[in-house]
Amino acid sequence: MSETVTRDIVAKLWNLCHILRDDGVTYNEYVTELTFLLFLKMMRETGHESRLPLGYRWEELASRTGLDQLEYYRDLLLNLGSTKKTHDQTILSIFADANTKLRKPANLKALTTAIDKLDWFEAREEGLGNLYEGLLEKNAAEKKSGAGQYFTPRPLIDCLVRLMKPKPGEVIQDPAAGTGGFLVAADHYMKQNDKFFDLDEKEILFQQYSAYKGAELVPDAHRLCLMNLILHGIEGTVTCSDTLSPDGLALGKADLILSNPPFGTKKGGGKPNRADFSITSDTSNKQLAFVEHIVRALKKGGRAAVVVPDNVLFEDNTGRRLRTWMMELCDLHTILRLPTGIFYAQGVKTNVLFFTRGQTDKANTESVWVYDLRANMPAFGKTRPLTVKDFEEFEAAFGNDPYGKAERTDQGESGRFRCFTREKIKERNDNLDIAWLRDENDDIEERLTEPEDIAAAIMGHLRAALEEIEGLTEEIEVEALVPEEAA
Repeated sequence: MSETVTRDIVAKLWNLCHILRDDGVTYNEYVTELTFLLFLKMMRETGHESRLPLGYRWEELASRTGLDQLEYYRDLLLNLGSTKKTHDQTILSIFADANTKLRKPANLKALTTAIDKLDWFEAREEGLGNLYEGLLEKNAAEKKSGAGQYFTPRPLIDCLVRLMKPKPGEVIQDPAAGTGGFLVAADHYMKQNDKFFDLDEKEILFQQYSAYKGAELVPDAHRLCLMNLILHGIEGTVTCSDTLSPDGLALGKADLILSNPPFGTKKGGGKPNRADFSITSDTSNKQLAFVEHIVRALKKGGRAAVVVPDNVLFEDNTGRRLRTWMMELCDLHTILRLPTGIFYAQGVKTNVLFFTRGQTDKANTESVWVYDLRANMPAFGKTRPLTVKDFEEFEAAFGNDPYGKAERTDQGESGRFRCFTREKIKERNDNLDIAWLRDENDDIEERLTEPEDIAAAIMGHLRAALEEIEGLTEEIEVEALVPEEAA
């Protein structure tokens, strides 16, 4: 299926949301609603309908009309999420607590008719997973939906996967899986290699059922994630759970972790509830706690590429202790300073940390290479989206080794890529927020043209400032409780 065909089908599906506006259905509710219907249709198109109980399949739904169809649909959702009717664990997870927001029978009929009219022959040619991912991406790009928090830009995901080079037989984890973008991209990368199809039956079963692990806290995002995985031939190894609770230990150890953990603080100021946490046990800062999880979850020699906001690099007290601890246990070999404006929901400045868990727990970081892809970059937003080409120079500088051991060149003060020794970083009190290029385009709001992009940038600044204040307040409270000699 060409990119144009995919885009056309996604556009047709997305335009169906206009039908539902007078039914009081929001963008996110629409995607969830459409997901239920698409999933039933796609199970039929892929020959997997036997996983659904008899009497609760696409044809039974699509052939009905009026109130009969709407009542049948409500009954179908209830039964697909019930162990009395459904015995497939993945199907049960997808339809858990499912219900419809549709109130008008005519709207349901319009959706089922439109879905039936799509060119499913073309859609099957390449794989229905690509079509579904296109819909998720469209939802994330739609500012009104607010779904950007679950969706990492695909060019960034693909860049990190290319650099980390996942291999068959490895356990790959995303402790904040969202809609499963990193896991799907890793799977796609491996399947592009001809050697993948030389795997024996046992190895193929491992890839399908055991290679991918993850957790997603938000039920609707988890539902979308499971559907995304199953349409790409990956079975439900992502749980609906909180990684920062004892459930996070069940994720086990991984060879590779790829993740864009949520930013901000835990709701209600709650702290991580993990017996194995020692560095971030007293903070409600989620991004710091996720970094501790990732370091602990890596096998010896395991590697990670993780998106984090700037405050992980410079925050004092807990933040500094975390960075010092991480550089002891891991080789933090590369930091990529990402451009601003690529995440709508957060709107904050972000980075990617690339690190490898050491064979020992001492002095693993000897130097850190920093690539500045932020200074003097375009104003990314609706009119200038992020592309694969934007990462080409960084990928060339990073080199061909997923552990950061390729030969590299320090580009000096006028270049984007520089090396800093562990001693130099110690002199900075382990502050890793390192910038040397003068940014001629610092006032990003002045260069944005779309009102939605300008609003997002302003909200990002406000949100970042608020989180800094919350973090500072929290640290002051913690210090007040710790005896002076212990501090």
